[in-house]
Amino acid sequence: MANDLVLIQNMIYEVRGQRVMLDSDLSALYEVETGALNRAVKRNLESFPDDFMFQLTENEVETLRCHFGISKEGKGGRRYLPYVFTEQGVAMLSSVLKSKRARTVNIQIMRAFVSLRHYVLSQMGTTEQIAELRKLLMLYIEKNDKRVNEIILALNNLIEQPREPKKIGFN
Repeated sequence: MANDLVLIQNMIYEVRGQRVMLDSDLSALYEVETGALNRAVKRNLESFPDDFMFQLTENEVETLRCHFGISKEGKGGRRYLPYVFTEQGVAMLSSVLKSKRARTVNIQIMRAFVSLRHYVLSQMGTTEQIAELRKLLMLYIEKNDKRVNEIILALNNLIEQPREPKKIGFN
């Protein structure tokens, strides 16, 4: 199950500021042809507004291919640009694809989206901790600035004014 979650998380991409899954990845998970999945969606198009599903542009497909290593085979002979489904769109797919496999896969996909959301939220806490540490460091520097400046001045003086070597012997 954990392996399935990681597999699914690797199929989630960010496009237009939304986390989405490709129709071809979903069809592989649901074990149906991509065309069959898209036909089922088109028969129920009113259930898939733009924030649930949208079609990628050529540029977006190329960007995914370059940045995430999606192979050209993913488009392999397709006559149409791929569709992507947001988390809500994937949830809606379970009502369109009524197989037991679709329900099982949808549960796993929902868990993957939730897991990613938890990860993002946990990172936000890290950002706040870093900001707090930055504030503390600035306060420390402010309080100890005079000492730090004295050390820097002393080091600069040593660098700028090398000591004269002691003369040994008679000249």
